[in-house]
Amino acid sequence: MNPEKCHLLIGGHRYQQQFVNIGGNKVWETVRERLLGVEIDNELDFKGHVLNLCRTANQKLSALIRFSSLMGFSKRRNLFKSFVESQFCYAPLVWLFHDRAVEKKINRVHERALRCVYKDDISSFANLLAKDGSVTVHQKNIQSLAIEAFKSLNNIGPSFLKDILPSIQSRSVTRGLALPRTKSLKYGVDSLNFLSAQIWALVPSELKIVNDLKQFKEKIRQWIPVNCPCRLCKIYIHGVGYLNVIT
Repeated sequence: MNPEKCHLLIGGHRYQQQFVNIGGNKVWETVRERLLGVEIDNELDFKGHVLNLCRTANQKLSALIRFSSLMGFSKRRNLFKSFVESQFCYAPLVWLFHDRAVEKKINRVHERALRCVYKDDISSFANLLAKDGSVTVHQKNIQSLAIEAFKSLNNIGPSFLKDILPSIQSRSVTRGLALPRTKSLKYGVDSLNFLSAQIWALVPSELKIVNDLKQFKEKIRQWIPVNCPCRLCKIYIHGVGYLNVIT
């Protein structure tokens, strides 16, 4: 191995920095590293990565706003989709479990962009999404997770996907994903393994029986997740905790 191309990340808290020996060279532990376009940190919360996405999206949005008066609606919307919204479309399931503060930043960028596209400074974020016929970035990520669940259940994804999203073997066409037992929040409840089973249970039955992946993707993009069980969608009361509300 080439020591200059090796990096060391160790999860958890330690009292001193660690290193490993590779070819007689010391490779010291770092806090974060970039791999295939994703910034991975030693806490695995991906906060820095998502904040960088927001920063880049804001920079491109500012450029769009400056020239928006010279463009028609279709051009503004195409540029928004291509250069702003697309920032949050790469490897979304890797950084899906971020905190609420980061989620608010993403939504602020999204709302600001929609106001620019539609020249609307009055409507709420929800009304802007309805006007655009789209959903929030988080809801789009949930849709992406449902697509991966579909791949796992139909054995059309990569082999490792079956280990991450184990399916329940059943004769039913609406078979589901196995809900694992969890002992922690960060590495249990906040995991693709656990959340995917809950999300698949929310997918309408008429979508579960679809056999073609392309058709499923088209239909799932029209589905808006309701009663999403993740932390970002639950009601939180300070001093009390998260509330499970069923509507």
